[in-house]
Amino acid sequence: MKSRTKVVVIGGGIAGCSTLYHLTQEGWTDVVLVERNELTSGTTWHSAAQVTNFGMNQTMVGLKTHSIQLYKELAEDPDYPINYHHGDGGIRLANTEAQMQGYRHFTSMARGMDVHFEVIDAEECARRHPLISTENLIGGLWDPMDGDIDPAQLCQALARRARKAGAEVYRNTPVTALTQHSDDTWTVHTEHGDIDCDIVVNACGYRVNEVGAMMGVHHPVASMEHQYFLTEEIPAIRDAGHRMPLLRCPISDYYCRQEKNGLLLGFYEQDCKTWGMDGIDPNFVNALCPDDLDRVTDVLEGAFARMPALMEVGVHTVVNGPITYTIDGAPLVGPIPGKRNAFCIIGLRAGLGEGGGHGWLLAQQIVHGEASYDTWCLDPRRFTGHANVELTALKAIEDYQNEFRFHFPHEHRPAGRPAKTTPLTPVLAAEGAAFTVINGWERVEYIKPSPDFSPTLSFDFDETFDLIADEVANVQTGVGLAEVNGFNRIEVTGTDRHSFLDRMFCGTVTRRDGRVGLGYLLNHHGMVKAEATVANLPASDRGPDRLWYGSAAASEFHDMDWLTQHMRVGEDVHLRSLTNEQTILVLAGPKARDVLSACARGDWSATAFPWLSVRECFVGIAPATVMGVSFSGELAYEIHVPNASLYAAYLALRQAGETHGLKLFGARAVESMRMEKSFMHWKADLITEFDPFETGLDRFVKLDKGAFIGRDALLARQAVGPQKKLVVMQIHETQRPAHPGASLLRGDQVVGTVTSGDWGHRTGLNLAHAFVDPEQSEVGADMELDSCGQRVRATVIPPSPYDPGFERMKA
Repeated sequence: MKSRTKVVVIGGGIAGCSTLYHLTQEGWTDVVLVERNELTSGTTWHSAAQVTNFGMNQTMVGLKTHSIQLYKELAEDPDYPINYHHGDGGIRLANTEAQMQGYRHFTSMARGMDVHFEVIDAEECARRHPLISTENLIGGLWDPMDGDIDPAQLCQALARRARKAGAEVYRNTPVTALTQHSDDTWTVHTEHGDIDCDIVVNACGYRVNEVGAMMGVHHPVASMEHQYFLTEEIPAIRDAGHRMPLLRCPISDYYCRQEKNGLLLGFYEQDCKTWGMDGIDPNFVNALCPDDLDRVTDVLEGAFARMPALMEVGVHTVVNGPITYTIDGAPLVGPIPGKRNAFCIIGLRAGLGEGGGHGWLLAQQIVHGEASYDTWCLDPRRFTGHANVELTALKAIEDYQNEFRFHFPHEHRPAGRPAKTTPLTPVLAAEGAAFTVINGWERVEYIKPSPDFSPTLSFDFDETFDLIADEVANVQTGVGLAEVNGFNRIEVTGTDRHSFLDRMFCGTVTRRDGRVGLGYLLNHHGMVKAEATVANLPASDRGPDRLWYGSAAASEFHDMDWLTQHMRVGEDVHLRSLTNEQTILVLAGPKARDVLSACARGDWSATAFPWLSVRECFVGIAPATVMGVSFSGELAYEIHVPNASLYAAYLALRQAGETHGLKLFGARAVESMRMEKSFMHWKADLITEFDPFETGLDRFVKLDKGAFIGRDALLARQAVGPQKKLVVMQIHETQRPAHPGASLLRGDQVVGTVTSGDWGHRTGLNLAHAFVDPEQSEVGADMELDSCGQRVRATVIPPSPYDPGFERMKA
């Protein structure tokens, strides 16, 4: 066994084998995989091994497409062919028009990745799968590339190719401990000796947290028991002359695929069960859980109704084994939060179908620092301090129970709520607030007209449309108040704080006391990594000279990791997170200055406190830090308040606002207003697949300011020219917004993809942001949006259709 290598991958299932293989494909061959038993002895060996192209976003579709292409190549390898039933086709059933509408959106989204689904009616579903009944069925989504693969053969084929490239695999080599050294390298301690390495990868399936504990972290991954049956031979399958398509049924919570001349029938029962919550027997290897057939009786009845042939056939095998889930059902693939040179590829509930793509994206991140796709939907840092064992288990149960039911826009499922709250959460709930969830925080979405108000789940504009319009109108003409909790806030101190941030940002970072600036951070490839405001606070009784770095709530772990890993030895810079200590109250509208002046001493005039100013003060008796910034396009103040004083500040603002007609507003109103100002959202419009010039951030880039992260790469990209351009579009329809991922077409050619969309209530425009081909980016360019299967005219318009001169927010 080697004593020194570049990377040690821990775990010999699909996650570990795929990572090892793809590391060699990226050029790193001095890599090792260690497995405590035999390859595929965990979840992988009993996987149902379905391989579909369906995903909830373009990144997921792209990685699944990579898996399919890789598996097809492996299956056709003349030296080591594997069993892969490729292209049997698969149907996701639907019994509501809302589900069918969702399928039409996913078809539009997948088309942008050159993946072609088909939405079919009930009769066509039955024609393609003659065993099913059309009772209570409207139609389905057809994936022509759907299939299944042999799990053990797949992993052995990947390991074989990795070995041929120079990698080594050590079976029956349990890891006993992990030690990280001062230079951030690791020692992996095993029963057969130690291996020093630069990088460690946790690919340990349901034992993920055993290895996590060795490095002092907990991963939000929980296991669920999952049962499937293998039936006896079914004559209709034997005599069909072709393989049966795969079937996934959100109506009755089951799936099936052909297995020899019978079926493999799997269940996602409502009376489901977590597994391994109190530890896992070290001897649980190539093992299964006891059968528990009573749990799946209700699901089985639904399967009998959909497929009557099942009532005529026996069951010869029952499999009940653990599969892993995360809080949102998507895997954790990428850097481990708070650690250096440590990565994970875990929580792969559909590991065999997706594992080829997950290993591909992780290997790119390890070798190049970034993947070809933006991987935020997989990033382990998307969950922060709230992601404990109990919450993960509750969300795993909920996701298991809804396995084939996709999330609708603005759907907020109830399990594990509330995870993070402020002192105002119950107060705002009493005021009628409906809440969304941002990084675990309960944030006001809108104010309900009645306690029992519940909008329809749909891809169309819903019953909140007029409520949002009223909230926006109040902010436009009067004054509104909103709580923005969870906003990422990092205090930066030290004599080198300005030079440090100057190196991190691609543009100018203001150094003037009492001033606020907006800027962007790039990765080493010159792509957009982060967006942040920087506020300069002079010394006071609240602290020394310092900067506040502020960014999106979801970026809490992501941005802290990025900043800390780029601090130089000896640099006098100190970072302290204030994210969970303070909350923002946003006061917005033309009467905002009057309200603030009534409850906070000092001169708040435009002359004394102009746009992009910051000042410490008291709001009533509550200490506050006020910034003159606006995400709505109206005159607005961000009032940052310690959580201990938040209620006091809220009461002072409400009292001061009584004579000015102050009303509450929520995140849906903010979304509408930011679209009208062409302000961008991180990880919606701002992603690592595009550079700042492609994203329309030219004014924030100063190539002549000196060295900054990504400068050389950006210069090289600038010489080549843009691959895409972010544009603002008017969508010429009133029924529904443009949904992220939807394709933009010229004829039959995809020329762009929507990143954000919403109705602009002040402009009366249906607005969207989209990345389009450069030749389609000029103002006036016309194309068509595939809007849930309907082609709708879409036109490029000038940015900031509301108050393009930015006069209102500077007033």
